[in-house]
Amino acid sequence: MDSAKNKTALITGITGQDGSYLAEFLLGKSYRVVGLCRHRSAMKVKNLNHLVDKVEVVECDLSNSSLMMDLIRRYQPDEIYNLASQSFPGESWHKAIETGEITGLGAHRLFEAVRQTKPDCRVFQASSSEIFGAAGERSQNERTQYKPVNPYGAAKLYAHSIARMYAESLDMFIARGILFNHESPRRGIHFLTQKVAYGAACISLGIKNSLTLNEQGEPIVADGKISLGNLDARRDWGFAGDYVEAMWLMLQQDKPDEFVIGTGQSHTVREFCSTAFGSVGLTTKDHLRVDQRFLRPAEASPMIADASKAKDILGWTPKTSFTAMVEMMVNYHVLTLRDEMSGKLKR
Repeated sequence: MDSAKNKTALITGITGQDGSYLAEFLLGKSYRVVGLCRHRSAMKVKNLNHLVDKVEVVECDLSNSSLMMDLIRRYQPDEIYNLASQSFPGESWHKAIETGEITGLGAHRLFEAVRQTKPDCRVFQASSSEIFGAAGERSQNERTQYKPVNPYGAAKLYAHSIARMYAESLDMFIARGILFNHESPRRGIHFLTQKVAYGAACISLGIKNSLTLNEQGEPIVADGKISLGNLDARRDWGFAGDYVEAMWLMLQQDKPDEFVIGTGQSHTVREFCSTAFGSVGLTTKDHLRVDQRFLRPAEASPMIADASKAKDILGWTPKTSFTAMVEMMVNYHVLTLRDEMSGKLKR
């Protein structure tokens, strides 16, 4: 593998969960890290507070092809990691056109900008297990049929397919990582897993009505309960901090390829909830409410990653267990809420 010293990496979507963990990882390997975000106001989010003096963040929307080309010319990146997307599968039904523009066409514009300005740059495209959708197989690998069931999955499949075409037809280095669900304390609060972790923390501290609201504009915890959709939906959940290493490893190979990245273990939403509440000495009894508004129009098949190719070729395996990840998320909220409550008491 090439030495990372003095390399420049450009990360789209750097203010998100994956972007911040990837920035940390690359800084640890002596990269110069340049991040793109859609709005300047987003540059001050908590995920990047500890990196504010270590990364260069610039405003750029993936709908602006000319600006992307200007930035690539200016920074001359050795590697680009495209993590930008409208990343709520359920919400993509309400923002279907925006999802296609950002997640699908945005990626295409980026590949074309690289082709025209720095075709030797290595690119990582973050694909998603949502491209498999209703494939129906017991586990999913690089040969599994694509059958997305929501606009997000369809947009990711478009970007995934274009990335492969550019790599194979234009001899560009564009690697594709088909990432299964991955979470962390930095996950956006409207994601199901983060709502559960936050809700469990609130209830453990005696907060029956939370200040933080869900996507419906209502308290995430209301009358001591969390409102969720399908509790039997099954997913392969891993820790985001582990997955960014796989992204980097893909760009260190001799040729571009695609890899499924996941833990190979699946859990239901109900199990996630039980683990979260159990980590603070509670049970889910009397604390969960099924709300029809949070059910998806079409639910994906059970998702279980077959990441054997990544293990064999990249030498990658996840390091963080499901239980440890969930506990990490809940503990983060417990500590944050305690600090907030202590601050109010002091005032």
